[in-house]
Amino acid sequence: MVVTSTAVRPDNPEVVEAHRRNIPVIPRAEMLAELLKMKFSIAVSGSHGKTTTTSMIATMLAHGGVDPTMVIGGKLASIGSNARLGGGDVVVAEADESDGSFLKLHPVISVITNIDREHLDHYLDIEDIKQAFLQFANGVPFYGATVLCLDDPHVKEILPDVKRRTLTYGLSRPADYRAERISFSGGSSRFSVYFRDNLLGSVTLKVPGLFNVYNALAAVAVGAELDLPFTAIREGLKRFTGVQRRLEVKGVAHGVTVVDDYGHHPTEIRETLAAARQVWKNRLIVVFQPHRYTRTRALFREFTTAFPNADVLILTDIYAASEDPIPGVSSRALAGAIRETGQTDVTYLADFDAIVDHLIRIAKPSDVILTQGAGSVWKIGTEFLERTRDEEERPE
Repeated sequence: MVVTSTAVRPDNPEVVEAHRRNIPVIPRAEMLAELLKMKFSIAVSGSHGKTTTTSMIATMLAHGGVDPTMVIGGKLASIGSNARLGGGDVVVAEADESDGSFLKLHPVISVITNIDREHLDHYLDIEDIKQAFLQFANGVPFYGATVLCLDDPHVKEILPDVKRRTLTYGLSRPADYRAERISFSGGSSRFSVYFRDNLLGSVTLKVPGLFNVYNALAAVAVGAELDLPFTAIREGLKRFTGVQRRLEVKGVAHGVTVVDDYGHHPTEIRETLAAARQVWKNRLIVVFQPHRYTRTRALFREFTTAFPNADVLILTDIYAASEDPIPGVSSRALAGAIRETGQTDVTYLADFDAIVDHLIRIAKPSDVILTQGAGSVWKIGTEFLERTRDEEERPE
């Protein structure tokens, strides 16, 4: 059989050939739903952070002796893959809400990290999105549980209508699982975890950012629900080293650090750049490739204020992701709108080679170049490293 994601068009050559040969073509969500029926299942949803949260849970369970099967939306750095068939009776999977197909999933434990205005090519508005997540939360069996972030306003709004047992997490009461005494040092995070009024202990993460504290709290709640000792939860989270394309350091050349991040929604971009500031105090050069015309149009105003932590901002053309262009929606227009907010060092360049040339001209030792977006923008960082390293090795 052939399993397809929502990003695969019906005219894809492999799909066409499968139909010609009468080979079943199965949507990813349908296949995932069948897999979740075979084991004790955990599914992580949310507008942002679900890949990292799923990865944290999978790493925690693996080091806790559970040996889970994992199906993740990004490559887990420690294993270099997004999937693994485990020998245990637990499966942890990422639940994709982009087209509503996550409603086919009925895990024993569901997680909702947050709810935001996203995928407005499928949903009517934020109320429509909230109702989808509510349906997902109520889709767990009567003996299951839903883990929710109490600090997210939209999650908090649906909480009274969740009919299943709930576990909440956040930074303050009345969240069931709380993080207090949070501190950041370089690329690490440390915080104390409380379950209601009881101190469980401290957690150290090898990844930066407040959003990762939230992600880890969700993992703590899941681990506790599976009766993992807190010592195993803490050790598993300490061993988590990140997900590829999530604030991933790609290399250093001429003293310039190149970092890549998948975030493509204004909320994700703001949080990523804030985390980058925690790690690197020097000049931050951001190269952003918007993802999809529909998203750029729907969130245009939010994008104009998403880059306050960028010292230098370079925009390249929108990554279409199978969409047709929308008249008037362009990176050039977005660059102009960002300049109107008062951010001055904003450049639009369509050609990747021209961007690399520009970066080579302006980047100085100790600068950080961050390629930002879900499309092909990562290639710019790779090309910059290759060209600058070639210059370093070139004989005089």
